[in-house]
Amino acid sequence: MNLKGNVALITGGAQGIGKVTALLLASKGADVAVSDINMEGALDTVKEIEGLGRKGLAVEGDVSNPADAERIVAKTVEELGGIDILVNNAGITRDKLLLRMTEGDWDAVLNVNLKGTFNCTKAAVKYMIKRKSGRIVNIASVVGEMGNAGQANYAASKAGIIGLTKSIAREYAQRGINVNAVAPGYIETPMTEALAEKAKEELRGQIPMARLGTPMDVGNAVYFLVSDASSYITGHVLNVNGGIYM
Repeated sequence: MNLKGNVALITGGAQGIGKVTALLLASKGADVAVSDINMEGALDTVKEIEGLGRKGLAVEGDVSNPADAERIVAKTVEELGGIDILVNNAGITRDKLLLRMTEGDWDAVLNVNLKGTFNCTKAAVKYMIKRKSGRIVNIASVVGEMGNAGQANYAASKAGIIGLTKSIAREYAQRGINVNAVAPGYIETPMTEALAEKAKEELRGQIPMARLGTPMDVGNAVYFLVSDASSYITGHVLNVNGGIYM
């Protein structure tokens, strides 16, 4: 499952799941480009990638902008020599109950999460077709499968990613491109760390495995799906949620 010789692009790689995934793939031999609107964080990730002995590249850009997505992918190909792996991880939240949710809240989340995944995938597939190979992993969410009060926009965006994943997998399976999704559950992030201990206990009580996941739990799932170990898997949604949704 060595990734030596592969070039990966991770969107939203400045922190959290994206950063952990970028470093994991680099530790397995891949050269890694990191895109983010947070350039300082992206540069920090790249510094750690280079510390692992791999080539790294930080590219600033907004994935919701088609021109930025094209530029991010083109820069990856130009600087690192190609693109074998794309992980669409960039995402935002604007949580509110439906009646309080503005059109701006809706559009912002759908534009980054769903349209951003579409933009980057469309840009990358053009290069992957030429090589007749590629791995694309889209970061969805358990919320996109089961819904969640106060997250209508986020749930809709992540459910859309699942449908997008399955459709693109069908379109490009015969071109040697595998397209899958990872649907994380509740993961230890700065957002969950800020919760009161009582709220954390209630959250853990809903999870059969009785713990929150870690970014590495998600990163390991991505690694499996971009490796040769998953060569006969496409159009799949891999749940990493401790059993909260089965």
